[in-house]
Amino acid sequence: MPDRAPQPVDRQLPTEESRELMALVRDIAQREIAPRAAEEEEAGHFPREVFSLLSEAGLLGLPYDSAHGGGDQPYEVYLQVLEELAAARLTVGLGASVHTLACHGLAGFGTKEQRTEHLPAMLAGGLLGGYCLSEPASGSDAASLRTKAVRDGDDWVITGTKAWITHGGIADFYTVMARTGVEGPRGITAFLVPGDAEGLTAAAPEKKMGMKGSPTAQLHFDGVRVPDARRVGDEGQGFTIALSALDGGRLGIAACAVGVAQAALDAAVAYAGERRQFGRPIADFQGLRFMLADMATQIEAGRSLYLAAARLRDAGRPFSRQAAMAKLFCTDAAMRVTTDAVQVLGGYGYTADFPAERYMREAKVLQIVEGTNQIQRIVIARHLAGPESR
Repeated sequence: MPDRAPQPVDRQLPTEESRELMALVRDIAQREIAPRAAEEEEAGHFPREVFSLLSEAGLLGLPYDSAHGGGDQPYEVYLQVLEELAAARLTVGLGASVHTLACHGLAGFGTKEQRTEHLPAMLAGGLLGGYCLSEPASGSDAASLRTKAVRDGDDWVITGTKAWITHGGIADFYTVMARTGVEGPRGITAFLVPGDAEGLTAAAPEKKMGMKGSPTAQLHFDGVRVPDARRVGDEGQGFTIALSALDGGRLGIAACAVGVAQAALDAAVAYAGERRQFGRPIADFQGLRFMLADMATQIEAGRSLYLAAARLRDAGRPFSRQAAMAKLFCTDAAMRVTTDAVQVLGGYGYTADFPAERYMREAKVLQIVEGTNQIQRIVIARHLAGPESR
């Protein structure tokens, strides 16, 4: 791979503190994450030590209240941190996004006592979280989940199976959605479940085409007993909590997608400047120059779209439609950009000696997780034209 270092993204950050924060993130990404990314992904190694470092640096609780160990950062800053981490290694960027998603329920809907007891360790105490909504037969149709929580005195007993859980089997805690009442969205409640709870086991991690270093596994709840003090929000409020978390989570996926696309563009530009054919660098050929220009334009458009949605969120305004648009556009753009990066590198792009093929494999999953892009189109259309006729 050419040694030419990519130029840092020219970011418009709101404060001097956020600029210093981004410099710290870039340093960690270039020094601790990127150099080992390819080797560790190929080996399927999860970099728990990197997440410990991020926690120590205060980077796993950025959008949350500093009173509980968070960073008091607006979403527009937090998402750009995710982008930088994902550009270095998607396993890390997406892992940080999922951890933030797992903390959302307690931070936004928990009682004062719950936040005081649990959030400091979750946000800055070295813990790692997982988010449990999907099930083997309940993916896009999340409101049809079957995992049950039955009241038993001051406890709840959870039984069922969750699927496609990032950090499944290694997380220290999970935010779990379970059915406590009627069918449909109104019968779902959220719980904070310790990762070492008795009766909680993980299946073998899925064998994936990309993100091999990030474990994705089914979780089996065999009579897992959880105190009512770990119920998050009111009974029946779980689906509302889940959707609220996913709005922010989709922006996290969008930012990660832009990070992967940016890494692919950087690799393509570096290669095109050094690879010579017909006596000159291939970057001199108009067809390839236009490809690079299109790639850069899609990345810039995606970054602008997710930041516009983040600023709505930071201002306390509705942003669900914009979050769906950002997730849709940024992940589709990442798929196109990474595919084009492989093409720019030609035969070398198809080999594991260069990172382009890894970026392409990783980009694919971003079109699927936290609501497929077909679901995002449904969400956007409902905002425009109302619900479908029955």
